[in-house]
Amino acid sequence: MAFIITSEISEGIAKLTLSGSLDSSSASLMQVEIQKVATQAPSALVLYISELEFMSSAGLRMLIFAKQKLGTSVQIYIVQPQGQIVDTLQMTGIIHSVHIVDNYPAQ
Repeated sequence: MAFIITSEISEGIAKLTLSGSLDSSSASLMQVEIQKVATQAPSALVLYISELEFMSSAGLRMLIFAKQKLGTSVQIYIVQPQGQIVDTLQMTGIIHSVHIVDNYPAQ
């Protein structure tokens, strides 16, 4: 499945919706969106990824890039990740740098 990413900033919150496969061929698209939202100095980054079917190591690098680009004070929320993506985040330890949530804002 092709990778699709959309972004918006609302009330200082950057929201990216990802679907398809985030791999080495599509990571550059995410990098561009992260750079774009970083110019707005958001207070949080919310990744809606319920439709993201696959994330390779290139996708993990984009999470690290986002954390570095936005700064340590910006919290990253990952909304409704599929099980295999959560497993990957746990195995790599990146899960300790993000918040996994069912909804944003948490209800």
